[in-house]
Amino acid sequence: MKKQILTVAALLISGFISAQDIPKSQVPSVVSNQFEKTFPNATDVEWEMKRDTYKVDFEVSNIDHTMWYTSTGELIKHKEDITVADLPKAVSDKINTSFSGYSIDDLERISVTGGDVIYKMELNATLQQDWDVTFNAEGKILSQKAD
Repeated sequence: MKKQILTVAALLISGFISAQDIPKSQVPSVVSNQFEKTFPNATDVEWEMKRDTYKVDFEVSNIDHTMWYTSTGELIKHKEDITVADLPKAVSDKINTSFSGYSIDDLERISVTGGDVIYKMELNATLQQDWDVTFNAEGKILSQKAD
């Protein structure tokens, strides 16, 4: 029992050390200004710091977003929930041919510095294996894991 309590405590402490919620007042102004300039209508804004990276979770028009910034205000990555209609045609076509009969859930568009965009989703089927799949914008499968 003591071992289990110590294990849980260690996990909680390591999680707290690796990423910590912070108030906006502790976010460098160059970071918060860049964020507010890009998303002036953001709601439910929550900041977190992990090492020297600032992560912000927020909503715009009921759509969830997460962005990561350097301490100098440079955007590293932007993750946002999207709809099936937002998928590039090449991705939709690949899903229709390789995953016919599957439904799409938890669909995200992830843009990283340098212009790369990937689409991450769960593909679910009633009588078949469910998958976590990541595509590039050209419809190429980058990763596929059983869910």
